[in-house]
Amino acid sequence: MHLSTILSLAFVVSPLAVSARGTLGFALGARRPDGTCKTSTDYEADFDVLKQKGGSSIVRTYSVVDKNVPQYPCQVAAAILPAVKAKNFQVILGLWADEQASYDSEKAALKTALTSQYSSFVYALTVGSESLYRGVNACDLLPRIADARTTFGDLVKRVGTVDSWNKFQDGAADAIVTGDCRSYSAHPSHADPITFLMVNAFGYWQHQDINNATATYLDDLQQAIGHIQRLAGPNKAEIWNGETGWPGDGGSDYGDAHASTVNEEKFFKTGVCAALAWGVNVFYFEAFDETWKPKSTGDTGAKGDETHWGAFTDSRTPKFSLTC
Repeated sequence: MHLSTILSLAFVVSPLAVSARGTLGFALGARRPDGTCKTSTDYEADFDVLKQKGGSSIVRTYSVVDKNVPQYPCQVAAAILPAVKAKNFQVILGLWADEQASYDSEKAALKTALTSQYSSFVYALTVGSESLYRGVNACDLLPRIADARTTFGDLVKRVGTVDSWNKFQDGAADAIVTGDCRSYSAHPSHADPITFLMVNAFGYWQHQDINNATATYLDDLQQAIGHIQRLAGPNKAEIWNGETGWPGDGGSDYGDAHASTVNEEKFFKTGVCAALAWGVNVFYFEAFDETWKPKSTGDTGAKGDETHWGAFTDSRTPKFSLTC
């Protein structure tokens, strides 16, 4: 890792940041520990803890309607928007968009939930969450991002996407950054460049030992953000670290990456705090343990546990101090 390269990058710091220091946010689940849907009251309780114990006033979601438990879909936007207004929080709302049908459904639900009374509390919309990582072509995703920008542009200032660091670094997302899909044979298109981008990066999911995890994390961010800025130009895109984190006690190991709350705290203090100090806006994955979740799949296809990744337990108790 070349620290001098990282330090010289012109990271774009959002208006939320009051100084050169980055903003800390939290990825937030839509369900209670038993798997039922959170209500606005639940979200308000989440926000109180995140503000008081985490020093944060911004969260991100993944979908307008959470369908992870198919028989009990959660109306995420409809429940969280009254809560962000009540608690003066900011939210980055996600729209699931791997397929056109899923995007159309999410868009219709958001048109109902998002009204002008909530506009000032919605920091951004993200269309797709690691869609390219799961094999979606950037030129299939770009028209959906552009459509969301047209549909919700009067209510939300920023519309973009979030994906894994390597999909920005290896060029898979270039068409989104530039807005240029004119050479895509399936359906050529062109749009204004997408200038709100979130980059996910985890030392854990690259099976790194905790003592090398911070170096891997920061180097991955540097590679992705450097590539975006070479395409878009310095200070043209607002770039956030969309996810990073480490599993605590009860989580599963992944290669040399060992789950423990001791390691989770170490990664937060060394990795997350370093990124924030350099002016990078970071979303920690995640706010609260989600003990209802099934196992997830990492970079190599191996199964991993995502039930104990919270900075807080599922009863909203902090696992460690969240100060840098």
